[in-house]
Amino acid sequence: MEFVFFLTAAVKAGTCLLYATLGEIISEKVGHLNLGVEGMMQMGAVVGFIAGFTFGNPYIAVLCAAIAGACGALIYGFLTISLKANQVVTGLTLSIFGVGFAAFFGKNFVGKKVPEAITTFFAPIKLPVLGDIPYVGQIFFNQSVYVYFSYLLVIAIYVYLYKTKWGLNTRMVGENPVAADASGIPVDKYKYFNIALCGALCGLGGAFLSLVYISIYPVNVVSGRGWIAVALVIFAMWNPGKALLGAYFFGALDIASFWLQQYTLPVSIYFFTALPYLATVFVLIFTSMRKSSNKKEPAWLGKNYFKEDR
Repeated sequence: MEFVFFLTAAVKAGTCLLYATLGEIISEKVGHLNLGVEGMMQMGAVVGFIAGFTFGNPYIAVLCAAIAGACGALIYGFLTISLKANQVVTGLTLSIFGVGFAAFFGKNFVGKKVPEAITTFFAPIKLPVLGDIPYVGQIFFNQSVYVYFSYLLVIAIYVYLYKTKWGLNTRMVGENPVAADASGIPVDKYKYFNIALCGALCGLGGAFLSLVYISIYPVNVVSGRGWIAVALVIFAMWNPGKALLGAYFFGALDIASFWLQQYTLPVSIYFFTALPYLATVFVLIFTSMRKSSNKKEPAWLGKNYFKEDR
């Protein structure tokens, strides 16, 4: 039973990674490598917390977090789509900007607690019937509505990318924007929309940390999880379903240090704290060694599209 509680906590810990990973998948599917995930999560976390603390309304808090993340992404989009700036440099700059943004606007809220109304709203809720399934019900269906919404997002994004005309156009823009443009697809509009959606999801992931997971605003609430999300995209092979499994795996590694404190082990506790980041390195090495045409990144990933060169 103790292991079931561990897995339940792993799902909760991995939810912020899932939101951010889904967002980055959408951005990369349209051909944009946005390394600003950490910054967008920071912006969503601080704006969501400030809105929640000020208004005491969970809907306003979540909406403001999504808008903050989307605004950060649109800055990246304007620089890389309209001004043709280097995607890697712009993404790194956005990460630095987001961390500074959170530090500046969040300094007066460090140590403050989320209002009771928001804590109650996001408290775990056991779903009827599904919550009664042995083991599985406790792990997956006795969670916050924030977690349940992430389940729906995985399905919705999969359907969007692989079962709709808009998803097909999105993937075509990421694979060959020249052909997409020649086919009459508005390439820039698709890029802007999907990049903004990426930012909104990253903002929601950050807000999950400040509103649900921790609920007391700390300094640097995201703490490098945005970089793990970037690696998770590769680990999941740009597939939303596999992103869910990967997020929960890294969520388990994230809480392993706390869970193992109850045991006397001949290993420093800091080793277990570093596990998610060590695993990220190994994931990148392992995935780079795999060669498969079906598991490659979008062909135009990281490249700017110059319409004049068509």
